[in-house]
Amino acid sequence: MAEHITLILNGHSLTVPAGVTVAVAILMRGETHFRTSVSGQPRGPLCGMGICYECRVNIDGQAHARSCQIIALDGMEIHT
Repeated sequence: MAEHITLILNGHSLTVPAGVTVAVAILMRGETHFRTSVSGQPRGPLCGMGICYECRVNIDGQAHARSCQIIALDGMEIHT
């Protein structure tokens, strides 16, 4: 198994340790604003176990993916 993987986050290459979740990968880049609520408030991971849905992002074209529940894979394209 590779020690590191590379993903594309908001159009930028990001190398992270293999086995981390997408949420952890995003946070490792220093991003805390994963999405914007309907009222315009910034949102990011809250519960870390998929219940709150605050960590939703687009992964490989799939909207509303819960980033705290998905293991980051090499080549993934993620948009916050």
